[in-house]
Amino acid sequence: MGSEEETKKKNEVFDAEAASLFVKELRGTFASGKTKSYGWRVSQLKSLMKMLNEREPDIVDALRQDLDKPELESSIYEVALLKTTIKSALKELKHWMTPEKAKTSITTFPSSAEIVPEPFGVVLIISPWNYPFFVGAIAAGNALVLKPSEVAPASSSLLAKLVGEYMDLSSIRVVEGAVAETSALLDQKWDKICYTGNSRVARIVMAAAAKHLTPVLLELGGKSPVVFDSGINLKVACRRMIMGKWGCNNGQACISPDHIITTKDYAPKLLESLKNELENFYGKNPLESKDLSRIVNSNHFARLSKLLDDDKVSGKIVHGGERDKNKLRIAPTLLLDVPRDSLIMSEEIFGPLLPILTVDKIEDSFDIINSGTKPLAAYLFTNNKKLKQQFVETVSAGGLVINDTAVHLAVHSLPFGGVQESGMGAYHGKFSFDVFSHKKAVLSRGFIGDVPVRYPPYTKGKLRLLKVLISGSLLGIIRALLGWSKA
Repeated sequence: MGSEEETKKKNEVFDAEAASLFVKELRGTFASGKTKSYGWRVSQLKSLMKMLNEREPDIVDALRQDLDKPELESSIYEVALLKTTIKSALKELKHWMTPEKAKTSITTFPSSAEIVPEPFGVVLIISPWNYPFFVGAIAAGNALVLKPSEVAPASSSLLAKLVGEYMDLSSIRVVEGAVAETSALLDQKWDKICYTGNSRVARIVMAAAAKHLTPVLLELGGKSPVVFDSGINLKVACRRMIMGKWGCNNGQACISPDHIITTKDYAPKLLESLKNELENFYGKNPLESKDLSRIVNSNHFARLSKLLDDDKVSGKIVHGGERDKNKLRIAPTLLLDVPRDSLIMSEEIFGPLLPILTVDKIEDSFDIINSGTKPLAAYLFTNNKKLKQQFVETVSAGGLVINDTAVHLAVHSLPFGGVQESGMGAYHGKFSFDVFSHKKAVLSRGFIGDVPVRYPPYTKGKLRLLKVLISGSLLGIIRALLGWSKA
């Protein structure tokens, strides 16, 4: 019976009319107040945790089908981190939901004020093939639609199946499909749209949201640089850089290091260390390594091949470069001194290719970073406190990490998000709750303490008193009442 229903659903056309009905049903659920309750939020977070506990092997298998992703990466980066997020949300949710007291001024005395977090309503989350997330939207009490990426069909299909089995379908839905289905969803009016992906599609999402003045959360990417200073523990630095680059979907992650910047004098030593550690991790034939993900599909493989075959960089490969089109595999590849006007330096790489740029002085690297669009992340390896401080003060990015890469993703007390071209809005921990909540200002007064001076007919005396009332100066009020201040 279940398989018949699934077949029927797959054969149904999801167009603008179907999307409108979808949203209408979810709005009905949200209007009932169901999702706003603490009980519903907790039950859904616990159901999500149960899903992860019971179906982790299925999730690992789906990621293996889509990316040939190593089990360790899937279990740690996709499942364990999400579990930690849920545990934190369950522990802190009641506190997050509690209205925050706010100070009032003498202007409204006597009065009390508070900031009440309330869910936006019905939210659309267009999630990536590598990091589907919706904990914050649930914790904040929203009804939501998840649109997983068609680029990873096994993960998309599994997500739809598991949400149907574990979550409240009156409040949480999954829509599978490609451009047509996404377009049908974007035609609707939402209370918030969250998109994770590239800047080209982000512009389409923003244009659709603008029609309804819908707020957006955009988690994009960019060319995240890694600056290598001299005088560091080079072996440890290279290992950490490699894990952030190739140990995270083989470079197919928004926070993956995009390129290295170091000095001309230090580059040979750095290059040698990178080669040694890459061989230690992935062997002499990395195309056969079971610890590297493959490229997600043929389109991305062709895009990355085009970057490598560019006349300006094809002769700059100093390590790797091997490809297997049939298996969609590209070896970790290092390129030295690529021109800054080359194709590979003009777009986010999002793959296993790593250009190395050289400068005369390490401080010059900051000028290179700031000459481009602001990245989602920027990394620096150094023991120089002055250089570290200069890096923090000078470089603008979604987030900075000193002496490691990508690990800030696991620190839920830090906001995770981009700036300008790399995104807008941030999530993680309470930031996820906040980004899916409207902070409603509430001021309460009684009927005593009414001040006649605010009402007509207006006089010079009333003007004088109102001025000092608004200024909040108790001494000024006394002077005004005694007629000692001028209007």
